[in-house]
Amino acid sequence: MSNQNLQPVLRPWLLAACLAVLAATTLARAAPPEKPAESWRASVKRFADTHLKHPAWGVSHSTRDYQLAKALAAADHVTLDDDVLYAAAYLHDVAAFAPYEKSGVDHADQGALIVDTFLVNTDFPPAKMDAVRGAIRTHMFARDPVGAEAIYLHDADALDWLGAVGVARIFALVDPNGGQPDGPTALKMLQRNLAQVPPRIVSKAGRTLGETRARELEQFLKELGAETDQFATL
Repeated sequence: MSNQNLQPVLRPWLLAACLAVLAATTLARAAPPEKPAESWRASVKRFADTHLKHPAWGVSHSTRDYQLAKALAAADHVTLDDDVLYAAAYLHDVAAFAPYEKSGVDHADQGALIVDTFLVNTDFPPAKMDAVRGAIRTHMFARDPVGAEAIYLHDADALDWLGAVGVARIFALVDPNGGQPDGPTALKMLQRNLAQVPPRIVSKAGRTLGETRARELEQFLKELGAETDQFATL
């Protein structure tokens, strides 16, 4: 068959192919760019900013815990898994808030139990979930952390009960309407923290900073006593 005889057959096929390519190119240019999926860190931070608001154990406390845990570990030349630390730091007190709290269950245990619900549908590495649970379960100063991330979150959380920030957190809890806790109750909480928290700090860097913050709290209590007839007028 001659080229002349092929041309009538090929021309409609080539025309259709060209039109298809042109249409696909036009649609690709017209379609809006696909929105990238939100990262798990952004999702956790957005959740904390929106739902975990409290003057003593809200998102500002979580942010301090995260930053201080990293600083303590760096001072001790310890490498942390930042995914584990970030997730645990921002979600460790989630069960202290409604509707996530559970009556009769310590918030640390409940938080460890439900933390996966905030991460399971994100791009958080599933293999790291157990480490997050462990860090949340032992973040309170009276508990015994195991593993680097758990230790440094535990110590950062303990240190946040001492020093000037510890005073600010406790007095932020005082009921302005005369309910509980009142001023004398807050005083007892500060005294308890001064006595019980420093001995429970685990890391070398944490113990060093704990000494400084304990002195700050001790000095505050001494001055408060002098200014309130030894707390009689508090």
